[in-house]
Amino acid sequence: MTSETTSGRPPGRPRIGVNAVVFAATLSTVDELGYAAATVERIAAAAGVAKTTIYRRWPSKGELIVDCLLDAFGPLPLADAGRTELLASAIRWIAAKIGEPGVGDAFAGVFSDAVSDPALRAILAARLQDPYRLALQDALGEPESRVLFFIDVVVGTLLHRMGMTGVPMVDADVAELAEMVLRHFADRIVPNI
Repeated sequence: MTSETTSGRPPGRPRIGVNAVVFAATLSTVDELGYAAATVERIAAAAGVAKTTIYRRWPSKGELIVDCLLDAFGPLPLADAGRTELLASAIRWIAAKIGEPGVGDAFAGVFSDAVSDPALRAILAARLQDPYRLALQDALGEPESRVLFFIDVVVGTLLHRMGMTGVPMVDADVAELAEMVLRHFADRIVPNI
């Protein structure tokens, strides 16, 4: 009897679900150890995979974190609602996602690394920011500059709070943030200049 007749799969570890396992291990490692201490080696050990498995998919920790964040955030929930409710729900959604274990720390860490790494900054903008920016532009009919400003104000504020306190913004403060931001964005439509 050959191994082909005893098993219908190729030799080696099954590859289905490796990304999900690595993403879960990444967030739990970041949550447990912090971004800086969450090395690829530690993430690989937590995921039960070889470092080479990670490096074949993601050439750097930064790229792994960006894809992990994309997975954690998922698609932007754009309810069929008015402009004010759409913006408010986007703010609440972003705050909730940043508050998930490991997500805010991973986001702040990769964002900080991108400040001095132009290649990572380009990856972060293209793969993480642009899909959400485009979805909001389409839903709101706003120019890129206004949507980027909205993202800067909301995400910047949430990450700043996380960095300064070590904890995500509480619901009451998220509501205050939404109220402040909505005063500027809810009813004003600025033509693309």
